[in-house]
Amino acid sequence: MSRLFVKRLSILRPLLIATLVLSGLASSSQADDLALASNTVQSKMVKIYGAGGLKGLEAYQSGFLISGDGHILTVWSYVLDTDYITIVLDDGRKFEGKIVGADPRLEMAVLKIDSQELDHFSLSKSVVLQPGARILTISNLFGVATGNEPCSVLHGIVAATTTLNARRGAFKSPYQGPVYVLDAISNNPGAAGGALTDSHGNLAGLLGKELRNAQNGTWLNYALPIAQLTTAVEDIIAGRTRPRSFDETVKRPENPHTLKSLGIRMVPDVLTKTPPFVDSITRKSVAEQKGFQPDDLILYLNNRRIDSLNTLINEIALIDKIDHITVVIQRDNNLINITLPGQ
Repeated sequence: MSRLFVKRLSILRPLLIATLVLSGLASSSQADDLALASNTVQSKMVKIYGAGGLKGLEAYQSGFLISGDGHILTVWSYVLDTDYITIVLDDGRKFEGKIVGADPRLEMAVLKIDSQELDHFSLSKSVVLQPGARILTISNLFGVATGNEPCSVLHGIVAATTTLNARRGAFKSPYQGPVYVLDAISNNPGAAGGALTDSHGNLAGLLGKELRNAQNGTWLNYALPIAQLTTAVEDIIAGRTRPRSFDETVKRPENPHTLKSLGIRMVPDVLTKTPPFVDSITRKSVAEQKGFQPDDLILYLNNRRIDSLNTLINEIALIDKIDHITVVIQRDNNLINITLPGQ
């Protein structure tokens, strides 16, 4: 070893040591920041229990508080298809959750519990993430938390931003908008409806439902940006998407549309909230001409959510026969818009 090399090494050694020390301090500081952010968001998370439990359908999912008055944002799923939804807060308190509204096009729902002054995320203060940003996903994955246990936290990065419609055919989902693709294993049972935050705990997204590539069987870890949901959430909370039939002051037309006049036969009403599935279509009817098919699920009527057959019947009774009807249906994993003309 030459004297010149030894001399240069002796000069560089203090700089190398200082670099390693600073690197260690930075890593320690980042770890502390993530731990602090993780602890900060726990009080805003909830565990949701409802329908399921059979044939691999888990009866739980995640959600998070978005108002001090008990409003909760989560995903729209079969777990909510029950008359009694249990909400468990971070401190272990249990409440009955009520569905305020939902938007199947965005695959999200807003619930409400009877409580006040709750710690919560503010949608107006949500952040926008870029690829490479450090993130946290907070959820009750695998249902490991049942009481006052904390939700699970995963650390990762935003791998990319994309739109699900660009992946149509590979990943089939009613939602076809922008998403964050995550380098974090967030696509697990129970994780849907959880929160995506930046490394400081600022809300950025809603963890999506389990989504599997139909071609190669791989799973997509993704979240819906809060900016895509805010307007719909605000409309739901304000009651702007509620069926008009809930309002007793609405005047009913003398000659309204009916399912029979449109040529639509529905699955019989046998439950408290029988889903509005189409059973059959009358030949040469308006519905047949406009493309309705058996097994279509009616989601919206004139931009108002339809959650049951009873709601559908009552809503149609408020539309005059001379007026057209706009309908959003779900067929398999596709959302289809159909306009039925006045008669």
